[in-house]
Amino acid sequence: MRAAALGLITGLIAGLALAFGGFSEFLIVLVFGAIGLVVGKVVDGDLDITRYVGGDRRRSRR
Repeated sequence: MRAAALGLITGLIAGLALAFGGFSEFLIVLVFGAIGLVVGKVVDGDLDITRYVGGDRRRSRR
């Protein structure tokens, strides 16, 4: 199983554990699933987030 799929499943389970019920809870589960998917894609190497988290090492430091 790829890390992206595992991340998605983990995020969905975490969302279900946090919220169990109506429409607003469904949205919470959806958000957790998306977070899990993104984390899994980063682990797989399918998504590069270095430019968003300040990973630019080419800048000279003074």
